[in-house]
This record gives sequence, C-alpha cells and structure tokens, in this order.
Amino acid sequence: MNLKSHSYKCLPEAQAFSEFDLQALARELLFETDPHHPKAFKPAITLPNPEAVNRLLDETRHILFPGYLDYQEPYPESWGKKLESDLGVLFKGYQEQISLSFPHDCKHLRRLCTYCQDRGHEKAAEFLQGLPKTKALLQKDIQAAFEGDPAAKSLTEIIVSYPGFFAITIYRIAHALHGLGVPLLPRMMTEYAHSRTGIDIHPGASIGEHFFIDHGTGVVIGETTVIGDRVRIYQGVTLGALSLPRNAGDLYRHKKRHPTIEDDVIIYANATILGGETIIGAGTIIGGNVWITESVPPDTKVILKHPEPIYLRN
Repeated sequence: MNLKSHSYKCLPEAQAFSEFDLQALARELLFETDPHHPKAFKPAITLPNPEAVNRLLDETRHILFPGYLDYQEPYPESWGKKLESDLGVLFKGYQEQISLSFPHDCKHLRRLCTYCQDRGHEKAAEFLQGLPKTKALLQKDIQAAFEGDPAAKSLTEIIVSYPGFFAITIYRIAHALHGLGVPLLPRMMTEYAHSRTGIDIHPGASIGEHFFIDHGTGVVIGETTVIGDRVRIYQGVTLGALSLPRNAGDLYRHKKRHPTIEDDVIIYANATILGGETIIGAGTIIGGNVWITESVPPDTKVILKHPEPIYLRN
C-alpha cells in the first residue's frame, strides 16, 4: 500500500463518537435491554477479591510451615506468639472473602447481607480449626515426594521449591473450603496454583494420603476424580472426562465424570485416563503416553508398544 496516496485526519472527539449512542451501548452491555432473560449477566456487586485471595493463600502456607517461607527468620521463642497473631489476621481475611463468596449463590450477586456475614464467620472458624488436619496430610505428601524423587536432597527443598507440592498445598486448602460448602472461592484458589505451576486440580477432586506429583507441568485432575493413597503421577497426566454431547452440561454437572485411581498406582508422563466409570486398580503402573477409557485390573502394567525408529540420511 502506498501510504502517501492516503491522507488521515484526526477527528474531534465529539465528531468521532457521533455515530455511537454510548448510553444505549452501556445498557446493552449490562443486558438492561432484556433484564428478565434467564441467561442475562447481572453486574457482580460482591465477589472475593482475587489479590486478597492470593495473599490469603501465601499467608496460609507461611502458617502451615512457619519459618520455611518467611523472608525474615523469627526467634524460636517468638514463634508461638507470632503464629497466634498471624492466625488472628488470617481468620479475619478468610471471614471477609468467604462472606463475599456466599452472595454469589444465595442472593444472585446482590449486596452482602448479615446472613452471609454470619456464615462467613462460621465457615472461617471451621476452616482454621481444620488446619492441623490439612497440615498432617501435607506432611505425608512431603514424605511421599522425598521417597519418590531421588533428586530431592531434603524435605525443605520440597516445601520451598517443588511446583507439585505447591499445587497440592493449594488444593488441600481449597478442598477443605469446598468440603465446607464455600462457593467460588476454592476454584479461585486452585486456578491461582494453575497459573503459577501449570497444574490444574479441581478443588472437588478427592485425593488420599501420600500424594506426589513429579515435575507437574500440564497435569489435569478433574472435579469428580477419586485418588487413593500413595499415588504418584508425572507431568502431562490427564484424569479427565469423556467428551460430552453439546448442551449437556446441566445433565452431567453433578454426575461422576472422571476416573477413580486406587491405592499405590503410578501414572507416567502424558498418560490420559478418561471417564467416570474408569477404575485403575490398586498397584497398577500406567506407562507414558497411554490413552485409557476403560477400567484396568489391579497389579497391571499398561504400556505402549514401542514404535520402531527410522533413521534417514539427510
């Protein structure tokens, strides 16, 4: 294109927008043209603050592993008082964000009510009281990582640097809130871990003790997945659902769509296991790049037949 053959002029602001009715456009974007449409999106007035949620997760990790993730080392005699103070701050933070989650379901994104605030207080207290149980599960996950990865030189290395353990930690926190019936917030938490690590674990998944994700990038664990104890999975593993018919989301929303992985299973890199009726029996080893949509008996090895390499001269 010969730019010299064209002339461009900047229009005055009023003239530039003369073809647009901004008020009508704003109404259309807010769906005010059809406010009773069942799928109309209402403006969200109360929602958890994503930045505040991410800070809560970081603060919770510091409380679960005091001294490991802090940038300033506290004196040993002050740990108890510091932890007590931090728990008070954490409680207020969870109370606020949980309270902001409930109107999403009970008031259709309307303003925060006293009932939601009371529920937020109640669920935040229940969540904090369950932190010792969450920590006990995470300590077993750390041990599983140490036993399963010869590259790990210490438990500390796993806590401070392993993306798999980071994602599992966030999952354990989010799953506890999910179990208390807190909406929206648990999913925001696991998506934070997803953005940081490339590991996507739905907070509704049920995962047993001594769980280890090695390397981790690209792992997907769906909402209704059930995983037993002492399971180890590698990067790129998908525990997912079979393809659904179009517009069938509501029909399958509360049904089991993802596989069950029994105790002591190892799933190697890039394996894909799909379907709510698919059960991988205890003690089974699933090889890399395997595609599975039906159940596998216990104590079985499933591997791909090695393709024959072909060497060609340039």
